[in-house]
Amino acid sequence: MLLSSVAVLAAALALPAAAPALIQVDRGISGVRLTNSQAEVRAALGKPRRIIRDRNIFGPTLTFRYRGGITVFFQGRRNVTAVFTTGRGDRTARGVGVGSSEQAVRTRVPGVRCETIVGTRTCHTNRFEAGQRVTDFQIRNGRVTRVALAFVID
Repeated sequence: MLLSSVAVLAAALALPAAAPALIQVDRGISGVRLTNSQAEVRAALGKPRRIIRDRNIFGPTLTFRYRGGITVFFQGRRNVTAVFTTGRGDRTARGVGVGSSEQAVRTRVPGVRCETIVGTRTCHTNRFEAGQRVTDFQIRNGRVTRVALAFVID
């Protein structure tokens, strides 16, 4: 019995640790990075629960929706231009994500600037200028409700 317990423990320790669901500020969310192709997104997250093809003033768009509140957006339908999460599973290395307080964002995310823009409270990296990568923590009632990582288009 002792031998079988040791074998089970050894087998469990040999398994790779599960990768944490991460928000990498100005890089990616849940293994999806800005500029990834559709194939790279599918390799990271699997088959989307829903696919939406549309157009906006900048041209054709494609949206992949996944369980857990992950949305991946392709402006031009080729490469990722934005990824969003409303799920509580993804966090920065310092534990900030949906549900975190604005104070936690301010103290645990380097370089964020918090402000109210057209009635919406936001804490974000960089500036909302064309070509910039921005990680945006949308705040409602003092808590993060959505995290977006995107290229600013216009």
